[in-house]
Amino acid sequence: MIHVAIVRRVRPGREAEFEEALRHFFRETLDDPATSGASFIRPAPGSTSNEYGILRSFRDDDAKEAFYASDGYQRWRVTVAPLVEGEATRDELRGLEGFFRAHGAHAPPAWKMAVVTWLAVNPAVWIWAHAVPGFAVGLPPLAELIVVNTFVVATLTWGFMPVLVKAFRPWLT
Repeated sequence: MIHVAIVRRVRPGREAEFEEALRHFFRETLDDPATSGASFIRPAPGSTSNEYGILRSFRDDDAKEAFYASDGYQRWRVTVAPLVEGEATRDELRGLEGFFRAHGAHAPPAWKMAVVTWLAVNPAVWIWAHAVPGFAVGLPPLAELIVVNTFVVATLTWGFMPVLVKAFRPWLT
């Protein structure tokens, strides 16, 4: 799965038109077999930002390339041109770097992402490797490993990684 984060700067006063055009574009393209999903991110209420985010998901590189080469996408570019300032920025999120991106920023160097990930993985593995055998008595070793890894991934995704990335943000950027 490949996720593409797109940021568009919408011209002041054109926000409603942009949002309507985007809703129409989503309806038109979500049935496209190249696209696995799409999300729309508005600026925070009360914000003066004119940046809108779009997150598109594709099953693989071929699907992504087919989508961006499609007539539907080319029509979208023409439709949205008068509503936005400049070209969109597009960044691919292929894995853990999605945790590390600040709004509009590039991912930090891979070695810094690896250090923070290592700091998160170690306690998560230790916790669940000790906890699971206590409540999963009698599971075959492979099943126990699968349960431990499921809890580790959930803990990283919704617990440790968001906290550590926030704590290390100054060093990462």
